[in-house]
Amino acid sequence: MLIHPWDAPRSDAEWQQWLTAHDFGQLAVNGPAGEPPFVQPLHFFYDPERGEALTHLARPNPLWGALEANPEVLLSVVDDYVYVPGPWQADPGAPTENGEPTSFYAAVQLRCRAHLVDDPAEKADLLNRQVGHFQPEGGTARGAVGEEPYGRKLSGIRGLRLEVTGVRAKFKYAGKRTAEVQDRIAGRLADRAAPGDAAAREHLLRRRQG
Repeated sequence: MLIHPWDAPRSDAEWQQWLTAHDFGQLAVNGPAGEPPFVQPLHFFYDPERGEALTHLARPNPLWGALEANPEVLLSVVDDYVYVPGPWQADPGAPTENGEPTSFYAAVQLRCRAHLVDDPAEKADLLNRQVGHFQPEGGTARGAVGEEPYGRKLSGIRGLRLEVTGVRAKFKYAGKRTAEVQDRIAGRLADRAAPGDAAAREHLLRRRQG
């Protein structure tokens, strides 16, 4: 992923805060020799204090063999993306048809070392932490070894603790454009009001002020 200086996060807090609210991504795992990578869509819980992401998958998932062979993986999250028509980006005074169409998006890629979790008590703890993130209001029974309703089901899954060893983050929102062009784009996003436009506009204005 190419990251220009004007698209780079202003601080670790920027991408960390974004990631805690964007908790669905794709886990890329090296495939066997001669085969493409495995890519698994999944929900996860990112814990910035521990520097790890937690998730779990069904025991029959084909990723496990690949993870055991090579635990170096990439967790990729992309969201708040929109298409920006060329005329919106035209330089001041230039013909609008000369503007360059582009995409706006936020992306975080976590390079991780995967740790497989098979101990029943550790799996229960991982699940409880993950559910606690997604359902802070409660409403779901906690998992505990040998206890209903989930105790007997723990054997059907394997936990996955992803230890973060590197981060690449990008916020591509007209960072290299002039204030006049940024104002134009922000106005067009507000007028269009398509899915993703409000979030993209918020990023553009936030990063301009920061």
